[in-house]
Amino acid sequence: MLLKGKTTLITGCNRGIGRATMEVFARNGANVWACIRKPDERFASDAARLAQENGVTITPLHFDLADLGQVKEAGKTIAGSKQPVDVLVNNAGVIFTSLFQMTSVEKMKEVFETNFFSQMLFTQYIVKIMTRQKSGSIINLSSSAAIEGNEGRTAYAASKAALISSTKVLARELAAQNIRVNAIAPGLTQTDMMTGSTPADALTRTLQRISLKRVGRPEEIANAALFLASDLSSYMTGQVLRVDGGM
Repeated sequence: MLLKGKTTLITGCNRGIGRATMEVFARNGANVWACIRKPDERFASDAARLAQENGVTITPLHFDLADLGQVKEAGKTIAGSKQPVDVLVNNAGVIFTSLFQMTSVEKMKEVFETNFFSQMLFTQYIVKIMTRQKSGSIINLSSSAAIEGNEGRTAYAASKAALISSTKVLARELAAQNIRVNAIAPGLTQTDMMTGSTPADALTRTLQRISLKRVGRPEEIANAALFLASDLSSYMTGQVLRVDGGM
């Protein structure tokens, strides 16, 4: 129960790492604002059951990170609830794979809009809440691609690298308010995003470079987020935690 009584906010909760993080946080006593792009009856039912099983509240919040107007409205909704926000996990994102010469500037802007600019706008709203309460933990989901520079990932890797740089800057700026900011750089993780964007031959080559010789599970990334969200990491800020099986 590392997060008992804390209010957390997680984007991209409908599947993959975001879904696993919601589940891990709830099982550790956290109340969750579960952000997803659009209403989903099955998700709402699963979230309600998870909340009941763990004696917490899970509140779905619908907005599209690609629409800055919706991001602003979501920020206002959370601020208007007058609830504290102890943890923010910026997890949602999109991926795009294409060689540099085949990647248009328009596509780069599109990827950055979701993976970086909208995340930063949303974070600004939440930081206002955390500043008033003089505490908080912000966790940005970057990627090992931001460090490794994988082929075909110019737009994606650059947007995730921007998250890492911002993590370090915000950690310095917000430390005086007792707000910690860290990033997680997952390696290959068994999600729909990985399956749909990683060709079989690329997956085979990458597995040869991973010490543990396997793909990670979403809950293994979520456990790293749990550590950074909890007081176990109270002396950590401005760090990038690689969870990649020893790539």
